[in-house]
Amino acid sequence: MKVLRWIFLIVLVLIIAWAFVFLYKKSKVVETIYQTETAEVTDITKKTVATGSIVPRHSVDVKPKVTGVLTELKVEAGTKVKNGDPLGKVTIIPDSQALNQADSQVRSANISLDNAKRELDREEGLFKTGVVAEAELYKFRTDYAMARQTLDSASANLQLVREGATRAQGKSSTLIITATTDGTVIDVPVKEGYSVIQANSFNPGTTVATIADMDDMIFDGRVDESEVAKIKVGMKLAIKIGAIEKDTFDGNLEYIAPQGKEQDGAIQFEIKAAIAQKPGLYIRAGYSANADIVLDKKSKVLAIREALLQYDNTKPYVEVETAPQVFVKKDVTLGLSDGIKVEVLAGVTATDKIKIPDNAGPEGMVGSGSAGSGSNSGSNAKPTKR
Repeated sequence: MKVLRWIFLIVLVLIIAWAFVFLYKKSKVVETIYQTETAEVTDITKKTVATGSIVPRHSVDVKPKVTGVLTELKVEAGTKVKNGDPLGKVTIIPDSQALNQADSQVRSANISLDNAKRELDREEGLFKTGVVAEAELYKFRTDYAMARQTLDSASANLQLVREGATRAQGKSSTLIITATTDGTVIDVPVKEGYSVIQANSFNPGTTVATIADMDDMIFDGRVDESEVAKIKVGMKLAIKIGAIEKDTFDGNLEYIAPQGKEQDGAIQFEIKAAIAQKPGLYIRAGYSANADIVLDKKSKVLAIREALLQYDNTKPYVEVETAPQVFVKKDVTLGLSDGIKVEVLAGVTATDKIKIPDNAGPEGMVGSGSAGSGSNSGSNAKPTKR
């Protein structure tokens, strides 16, 4: 029993000692050591980013001239063509009602021609005997010529209904689908055997091929309504194409839509910019791309990280070290900002040591951000405690 009593007393003493040590450490004042950094002279560029894609400036959808079945297709995507080159051929599937009507017109024209021929023969016989005047004969000759013309027209119409072309058309047959411009075929949405429809008042027609000039590409993008008032036609763009990671293309803003469209709950305005293509790099239609539009830029200005700013209501200030770990509040006047760095017009100098607030995060001024670069003499460390 004595042994158990002594063990209990020893454990109790240890627990009480540990409790005193714990309470002592907890009650000890923790001193926070704040790190500082200084302002730097750098370049600041304010820009907005437009998302979009690369498309040809000029593209044409080629449609058939008649309705039928596509029996020949002579091109595929990537084929270069010139205006007038044949792309395919359509075979007419005659409409039974139209065919019957055209055939009936031919028969009627034949009957009219036979009747006009008999009348003309009779009048010529009477003219030879002197019974009728020559003026009366001319009238029957005219009727005969008109009847022959009607038959020729009806026959041509019948051939057109059956075959989609007449002999008089020769090489300009409507059955042949031809290119309407020079360029490269970028899309062929049909195959041989497809039924195709000509364009009419009620139907846009079937697109057989899309032809575009691949040497003249543009950036077609969208800008948010909050930024569209800041951009102007003629501004320079830096275009990055997703499929071509290592190269940036220069662009020139050519068009800003006068009316925006709602997209994903926000109003977006369409913009278009010409692209300066680079030798040896082939840009394909449909590439996704982003374009940086420079809204404002300042070179060699004094700047600090925006994370160093603190606010008294809406008035910005920083804390400057006057003695080791002694800081005083200084109001600052700010200029251009790129979202990471901000220009300081007044309030601090390049030699002032600025306190890094607890919520400032790690320093990121050296070579970071979307604009400029420069050096920084501040520390990367966060506030420490001791």
